[in-house]
Amino acid sequence: MERMRRILIIGLGLIGGSYAMALKRQGYYIIAIDNDSNTIEYALKNNIIDEGTTVVTKEFVQRAQLTIFGLYPNTMLQWIKEHYDLFEPGSLLTDVSGVKNNIVEPIQEILGDNIQFVSAHPMAGKEVYGIENADDAIFARANLIITPTEKNTKEAIETVYELGRVIGFKSISELSIIEHDKMIAFVSQLTHAIAVSLMNTSDNKHLKQYTGDSFRDLTRIAKINEEVWSELFSLNQEFLVERINEFVASLQDLKDAISANDLDKMKRLFIQSTIHRGYFDE
Repeated sequence: MERMRRILIIGLGLIGGSYAMALKRQGYYIIAIDNDSNTIEYALKNNIIDEGTTVVTKEFVQRAQLTIFGLYPNTMLQWIKEHYDLFEPGSLLTDVSGVKNNIVEPIQEILGDNIQFVSAHPMAGKEVYGIENADDAIFARANLIITPTEKNTKEAIETVYELGRVIGFKSISELSIIEHDKMIAFVSQLTHAIAVSLMNTSDNKHLKQYTGDSFRDLTRIAKINEEVWSELFSLNQEFLVERINEFVASLQDLKDAISANDLDKMKRLFIQSTIHRGYFDE
């Protein structure tokens, strides 16, 4: 990272903008490409980036030593299909995409052996989106998952680890592409599916007057970006459906215990969930 002082971020949404904010705070020179001129204008005005453009040119792209994609997965894949020839041999690319299968390997095939693409996934976010909501504080308690392949060198992987440390992630771990998508289906996508389903169970406009913290905490993520999450669910359909089926079975197990007034079974399930949740506190 010490020799990569100029960083290009393509896509200044919530995460791309927050990356820019964190890296600029650490003294890196941030240039950016976004198709929305208002986004670029906001980022410049608020000192989130040093330079920005809506026009993709070889000269601009090759000014950076490291490129970070803040685009949705399919949009990133399409962008690279159209502009892969703008990158110099030896370039290093990474991303913030929430799904890796059917995205990472096609990108690496397009780029060939002379350009490194080390994919990563910041487990951070908000229930709002856009550059106006960028906030590098979201990384302080967040995890970063890196998903390298055999096409990545140790040096390139270590650079992405160092990027995560510079940005300020609490924890950095490594998973294969398939392991990542299986895990994300459970810890991220299923939770969003539950929150959405819970809020769609009732159209009562006055729930706010009756709820406590548990309902508010559980449904915070139901305020959801329909564009990105539809794409993520679709790309990870197989693993997400498996996790939903497992959850439905678990919920049915609890329902059966309640229906049978089986207090002992309910208690066993409550004790088990308390133990599992306790792993977070270790």
